[in-house]
Amino acid sequence: MISISNHSNMGLRPHFDFWQTSRFQLSLKKPLVMGILNVTPDSFSGINNVSNPVQAIDLASQHLKNGADILDIGGESTRPGAKALTADQEWDRIHPVLHELINWNKPLSVDTYHPENMQKALDMGVDIINDIWALRVGNALERVAKYDCGVCLMHMHGEPETMQLSPMLGDVVNMIASFLQIRITKANNAGIDHSRIALDPGIGFGKTTNQNFYLLKQQDAFVRMGLPVLVGWSRKSSLGIATGLAAHDRLVPSIAAALLAIERGARIVRVHDVAATVTALKVWMASENASSSEENLEECA
Repeated sequence: MISISNHSNMGLRPHFDFWQTSRFQLSLKKPLVMGILNVTPDSFSGINNVSNPVQAIDLASQHLKNGADILDIGGESTRPGAKALTADQEWDRIHPVLHELINWNKPLSVDTYHPENMQKALDMGVDIINDIWALRVGNALERVAKYDCGVCLMHMHGEPETMQLSPMLGDVVNMIASFLQIRITKANNAGIDHSRIALDPGIGFGKTTNQNFYLLKQQDAFVRMGLPVLVGWSRKSSLGIATGLAAHDRLVPSIAAALLAIERGARIVRVHDVAATVTALKVWMASENASSSEENLEECA
């Protein structure tokens, strides 16, 4: 079992102060922003979707200028009801983008569940595999274990095409925590060290709106597992149901959810709106780092 760590500074913290990836040891002393880069025309939000490599590379550059710590590149929509792509179709979309971005020497994540594409990306030097299936498809676990990459293990109930037709039932927090613990153990047994693993409770993946917000309310259950928690609330439909806003109008709810998740211990937030999230985080960090001593008396509000 993973040891539980409760640091007094900046709330709950993972057992590790870093996330080990292929090329980088990413510090978790402050929350990290993962910028979404969808090389797909049919992602649920319509935000940050690009149809060709040139647009994708331009968006990647903008994310980095806006303060993204990690770029997360995906070629297949995993919105509810989405049709699956073949591995070749997905690779055709993301390969030209990875071919360019790998030379930028910035942390790169690939959002894929296809084992062959994981291996191709890792052979190129990609840093993180972000898998909605938590390395359960084919021999994904064995392939990834051969590398030194970071891994995000996500919980999903069902599969994208049908997951919202029959959402979870029962104690979702304990069920998800148990699932993630099983996947951690299997990853460890395959040779994937704890320092390489992040956990994602899978907001919106086979859960009702109430369950999603309950997971946010009880997020410390996952933080106390001792590994960094990664969450993706950006533009999600639950925010739309709570506010009555369409996906393209959900910037403010997305920022609110991201900050609530970070306040409750998440160390990585996966977002469409990098600039706004980074700006909001600066306010949160200023609050967290404030002290009663006045070291600079000339500074004014």
